[in-house]
Amino acid sequence: MDQVRTEPTLSRTRGLRKVLAKDPLECDLGRRRFRLRVGTPRAAFTEAEKSYVFGFNAVMSREIEKIEEISAEQRPFGYEGAAAACTVLDLLTLTRGRRLHELLAGPAQHHRHAAYLGAGRGYALLRLRPIRGARRAHPLLRWLAVDGFGFQWSLNRADRMVGERTMPDLLTRAHCAVFDQGLGRLLWYHDCASPGDVAARIGGYPPGRRADLWSGVGFAATYTGGAEADELWWLTEHAGGDGFRAHLAQGCAFAAAARLRSGTLPDHTVRAVPILAGAEPEEAASWTDQSLIELGHEAHTHEDFRRWQSQTRRSWTRRHHP
Repeated sequence: MDQVRTEPTLSRTRGLRKVLAKDPLECDLGRRRFRLRVGTPRAAFTEAEKSYVFGFNAVMSREIEKIEEISAEQRPFGYEGAAAACTVLDLLTLTRGRRLHELLAGPAQHHRHAAYLGAGRGYALLRLRPIRGARRAHPLLRWLAVDGFGFQWSLNRADRMVGERTMPDLLTRAHCAVFDQGLGRLLWYHDCASPGDVAARIGGYPPGRRADLWSGVGFAATYTGGAEADELWWLTEHAGGDGFRAHLAQGCAFAAAARLRSGTLPDHTVRAVPILAGAEPEEAASWTDQSLIELGHEAHTHEDFRRWQSQTRRSWTRRHHP
């Protein structure tokens, strides 16, 4: 049984850590003028961000052990927040990623996907390009920091990123595709898991960006949830109609792998994977594992990360279009 969590004791926090601590009200996405439907979607996104803020403040108050008090389903978001906080502190104190590395090697070792996404959010908070985020722990998962950067950058600038469809000048051309996956996750939040609204929003972007946006949507719909089964079926129809059904499935497979490695498979993930990926969670996750093995031990570049995704999509295609 999960413990009842107690909020980090920020009242005893001093100096830089006190300045950096987050206001718990940041988890209220309604304050950012997001479209919020009453019910499951709103609760899912609010709880995810609430756990993120909790984890961030747990690092600032030096009570990182409190993240284990978060429910198992929400714990990855807590470690996402912790990784963001560790990254911010590492960058500001020039400690060469020491705190983030210790987090990845210790408490967050089963939540590495979430931690790398959080590291990217930390870079975005400081308006720094996520180039060197924790290289030592995993040569390919570190590219998820660019995804996390895309999510946080877009969260803070939703009017421009969603409305005007701009791309930050901080990024190199090679990073833009992974950035768009984070933006795709943000769109799922922004339009409150409404398949039609999300599809219409993606349709407003140039065709060259839509594949990665759909991949991000597939990840968020599986990882965070927010949609019922009939809405997930509509989501597959919209992605297929746009020509990016495989990208939706690939994002879903990556999310299934992340959730399985965290040790807990929430009901919304169990519901989403058979619909979005057309397979059980264990099989969908195995596509990402096999693709990673095929890349070999030396894989580490942006191109390798993109091949990892591409080979995962091919596994989905072989499964459904033999």
